[in-house]
Amino acid sequence: MKKYVFFAFNGEIMCFNHVLINALEMNAKGTKAIIVLEGEAVKVIEELDKSDHPVYQRVKELGLFDSVCKACSIKMGVYDYNAACGIPFNDELNGHPSMLKYINEGYEIITL
Repeated sequence: MKKYVFFAFNGEIMCFNHVLINALEMNAKGTKAIIVLEGEAVKVIEELDKSDHPVYQRVKELGLFDSVCKACSIKMGVYDYNAACGIPFNDELNGHPSMLKYINEGYEIITL
């Protein structure tokens, strides 16, 4: 089975929604897909939690969020909220998630 990891960098909700719907589609059709939040995308968690966004809630329920960048959460001022949101931090690459880790685990990387 192919495996994909979306590295979401864009913090615009409309753009981020495409990460969500594609991850949902892949998983529904038997392709493993997970999401890593990096860059400005770390800000969307609080906004989407508060808006009760149904697609986001479904992705969260299914456990498709693999991690959120610790360094970017600190830099973007959302560390405390993200620490409490239930999505684990990933910081093995100088505070950021390592793409190489996912490649070594057999994932193909998609950046958006």
